[in-house]
Amino acid sequence: MNSRNCPALLIAAPASGQGKTTVTAALARLHTQAGRRVRVFKCGPDFLDPMILARASGQPVYQLDLWMVGEEQSRRLLWEAAGEADLILIEGVMGLFDGAPSAADLARRFGVPVLAVIDGSAMAQTFGALAHGLASFQADLPFTGVLANRVGSARHGEILRDSLPAPLRWYGALPRSAEVELPSRHLGLVQAEELADLDARLDAAAEALAQSADTELPPAVTFAAPQVAPVEPLLAGVRIGVARDAAFAFLYQANLDLLRALGAELLFFSPLRFTRLPAVDSLYLPGGYPELHLRGLSRNRPMAEAIRAHHAAGKPILAECGGMLYLLDGLTDTAGVREPMLGLLPGEARMRPRLTALALQEVALPEGRLRGHTFHHSELESPLEPLARGECPNYRRTAEAVYRQGRLTASYIHFHMPSDPVAAAALLRP
Repeated sequence: MNSRNCPALLIAAPASGQGKTTVTAALARLHTQAGRRVRVFKCGPDFLDPMILARASGQPVYQLDLWMVGEEQSRRLLWEAAGEADLILIEGVMGLFDGAPSAADLARRFGVPVLAVIDGSAMAQTFGALAHGLASFQADLPFTGVLANRVGSARHGEILRDSLPAPLRWYGALPRSAEVELPSRHLGLVQAEELADLDARLDAAAEALAQSADTELPPAVTFAAPQVAPVEPLLAGVRIGVARDAAFAFLYQANLDLLRALGAELLFFSPLRFTRLPAVDSLYLPGGYPELHLRGLSRNRPMAEAIRAHHAAGKPILAECGGMLYLLDGLTDTAGVREPMLGLLPGEARMRPRLTALALQEVALPEGRLRGHTFHHSELESPLEPLARGECPNYRRTAEAVYRQGRLTASYIHFHMPSDPVAAAALLRP
């Protein structure tokens, strides 16, 4: 296989909360409206940003991460995108140099130019100093330019633009506007499907960018051909029911792709709306916001009985984070309201007002070693002894438990299945 060339940018920032997702989505919508095919990626394990970015670009969004996804899988995803896209955009994670590996590490590894988003709402000429610092902090970083977010006026944007050192490119500005900003809740942005005016927000952001800078493509990046490992059809003929609705939507597209590549047929269902399961051999209950839908979940007794019968028949269930909370005896929200859940996993969980865990995780299971991440606001108490505990590569003390009851496997960890396809297949194979 040969290398491929495609214009690309990694959109980063000096810190979280600067507006990376809004800017990345605006760039994706702007170039898509210009008739270009845009592929967008998200650096790190986030689920919510990709929902917005997929709407903005009209294409599925995958995660890139040198540890969880791995360098070779990340290279494959970029190479495949370069074969079909006119522009590749990668939204960074946290601040540009934060974490190990960081967004800067990813940009440097694949030679992708960095565009820094800086919140200019309370700045003038200091904007240029901050841009200079980001560009020069690491001498080998392919840094291209900056984009100002939350500017107060066209004149304010011009002041910020004129403060930039000569080598840095001005990519434009977004106004401080409620029509452009994306609303958030406790785990991050509000899900794309819940924003009735999302397309109007994206169109407004794209129009603002078009008025403040040119839409010229960045220089092309050469993406090397990957090593492709064949996937054995370990799930040939297996029908997997995948929960997907407003309560359970935290799904890696790469996981769905892998399950299909392993030979599985995926049937999506809603624990909120359906009264019966599709005819399936296994169940995959991903994370999401079950705490926002307690009454709907607890009162859908036919679905509860169907999942209990599935478990009683010895059929596999894989449950992650919110999916695991659904299996407990009960779940209590931040207002103190408790609702009974399925009762398949002994224990109770309570939502907390603050984050209780955020960490990458790798766990050794009898089936193999899977990588993933954990990110939640709930605390779980269970008398069940864990089958295993995760380990954090960044030496954080977070060590999430993995529970097992018969063929049921549950954890706070959101597994990235391509990290060990054989293990993933074993968890869901009847």
